[in-house]
Parts: sequence; C-alpha cells; structure tokens
Amino acid sequence: MLNRLKATLIDFIQQADLVLLGLCCTATLYGIVLVFSATRYLAPDVGMKRMITQTAALGLGICVYIFFSMLDLEAITRKWKWILAFNAGFILLLRTPFGVSGDTGNRAWLKFPGIPFQIGPAEVVKITFVLLLAKQLEWLWEEKQDLKSFPSALFVAGHTLGLCGLYFLISGDMGNALVFVFIFLCMAYVAGFALRWFLLFFAGGGAAISLAWVMDWIYPYMKKRFIVLFDHSFEPLGTGWQQTRSLLALGSGGLFGQGYLQGVQTQSGSDSLPAKQTDLIFAVTGEELGLIGCTLIMLLLIAIIFRVLLVARRAKTPFYRYVCVGMASILIFQTVINIGMCLFIMPTIGITLPFFSYGGSSIVTLYMSMGVVSGIKKRSPEMRRVARSPLR
Repeated sequence: MLNRLKATLIDFIQQADLVLLGLCCTATLYGIVLVFSATRYLAPDVGMKRMITQTAALGLGICVYIFFSMLDLEAITRKWKWILAFNAGFILLLRTPFGVSGDTGNRAWLKFPGIPFQIGPAEVVKITFVLLLAKQLEWLWEEKQDLKSFPSALFVAGHTLGLCGLYFLISGDMGNALVFVFIFLCMAYVAGFALRWFLLFFAGGGAAISLAWVMDWIYPYMKKRFIVLFDHSFEPLGTGWQQTRSLLALGSGGLFGQGYLQGVQTQSGSDSLPAKQTDLIFAVTGEELGLIGCTLIMLLLIAIIFRVLLVARRAKTPFYRYVCVGMASILIFQTVINIGMCLFIMPTIGITLPFFSYGGSSIVTLYMSMGVVSGIKKRSPEMRRVARSPLR
C-alpha cells in the first residue's frame, strides 16, 4: 500500500503541472493573508479561525488537485448520462431542506449535517458542465457535423440554456447562471462555431432582456443593480452602498496602501465595507496594500489563466483542449466580474474572486478544476506537438 502511494506521488511529481499548482498555492496563500485582515474586526479570534479554515481548504484542495490529475476524463465522460443526471439532481437539492439562502436571499447553498461548511452546487456543476460540453463538441467533430450549422449550434446551446435556466429558477442566483453562458460562448467560439450564431445569440438575448425589463419580469433589486452603474448617485445608501464603499477603499489606498491591518474601512465594522472577505476582497487589497497589491493579484490570476490556456493549446486531443478552455473561461469570467464590481463598472451579482475570496468549497472546487487541467497536461507528454483539431 505504501509502495503504491509512493509510486503515485512520484508519478504525480514527474508528470503533473507543478507550475500551475505553485501559482494556485501562491494566490491562495496571498488570499489567506487578506482574509485574515478582512475578518479580524469581528473579534480577536475570528480572523484566525477564518484563516485556519481557508488553510485547511488549501490543504484539501491540494489533495483534490492530485486526485483529479490522475483521472481519465475520457472514461468518465463516457458515462455522460450519469453526469447529466448528477448536474440536475445536485441543483434540485437546493429545494430540499438541505438548501439554504444567503444574505441576498438566493437559495444557492447546501448545508449538510456534520459538515462544517456550506456547499455551492454551482461550483461543482461548473466543472461537470465543462466536461459534458467538451464531450458534445468532440462528438460533433468526430461525426463530421458542420459546426457552423444551426442544428449543431442548437444542440450545444440547448444544453447550456437548459442547465442555466434550471439553476436560475431553482436558486435565483443570476451571477453563477451567467457563468454557464460564458463557458458556452468561449468553448463554442474556440470549437469553430459560425460568427452569425453568436450575433444571433446576443441579439436574441438583448431583445429578451429588453422585453423582460419593459414588462417588469426582472426582480426590482436586479434592475436597481444595473441602474446604479449608470447613475452612481442612485440609492447611495442602498443599492449603491457596497460599490461606493469599495471605490472609496480602493481610492484611499493609493500606490502602496495604508498598510497591512491598517485599512480604515477594512478594520471597521461590516457596514463600512460590506462583504469584505468575499465579494470585495479586491477592495481590501487596494486599501491596505494599494495599487501594488492589486496588481500582484491580477498578475497571479493572469498567470494561472495563461498557464491553463497554454495546456489547452498543446493538448493532444480536441476534447482535452475544449476542457481546458472551459476551465479558463470560469476563471476569466469570475475575475473580470469581481474586479469590475469593485471598480463600480459591473453589477453586483455575488461573484467571488478566484483563489482569493473566503470560501472553503470555492477553494476546493477551484483546485478540482485545475487538477483536471494538470491531468490533461500529464496526458500530453509531447508538449511541442499540437494536435490537429478544428480549433482556431
């Protein structure tokens, strides 16, 4: 048993993507330091407890990274019907007694007895959704289907909109529902879908949103989150409070910040800077570590995304490449939206900053997705040889 474990670890060290793991660990450790500062105001020991929780999540995440590096994705996706059933079933659990609502009222979390943390189904389903979508795209390519045809576009878009709609109807969580749409757009574009279908998608989506807006089918609080983007004076003590305080924190930090554990808003009550350890962790960085600290966050995330896309470019099969692009799209969407929220140029939709925001389930699932990428790199030993595929 010990010899087998030793051989597995040696195999992992020799073939897995240790560069990607190192980047992820560096980002998470940086995030742990920020989470401690953002939560110590609650009580002397709260910041330490949150830091320990996040560190434990990092340790579990590394184990998950190693495990998922070993998995044979192609064998797993042959059971695509089971994966599809899992996605729907896991989301539907939100409507059972295990489902709980967050501060925003969205029923987007599961709380199981005996487990000390909540689980966000969307975090897990994003990964399995990427695998299923990659399987669909690979099947279309293998069957020599015209990827520019309407049936092909409808085949993939129907899966996406079905899952996205189910999740939104069950949870009310628009932020994570949009992640599924962005994943689809990125993977479909890379696979070679015709530009006209993207234009039709955006036109149809814009028309649907406009109709919903006019007919008052959109929740009032959602409307307000978009209105405030164009009028920062709109409800500054209500809808715009969180982002207004975020801008104030970022602006007050300057180039080098007010100093670690010295941020005026960060070290004040939660009303001063709401959701500081989750949605607004970037604002905490700006206030205490300044532009330098924020730039380091962006460089780390860009490096992780670039590494994932590098593995995608050198993957030996189209399926593996589609999977990597899907995982990268998750990071891109969450990074752009979260930082945009803090800069008051994106609506507040509850999207956390990958590897930096507080949340054990988020950290573990991020390492799960990066472990999948590592496994793809492991199965593409001839990294200089780019497999032929219909990808751009």
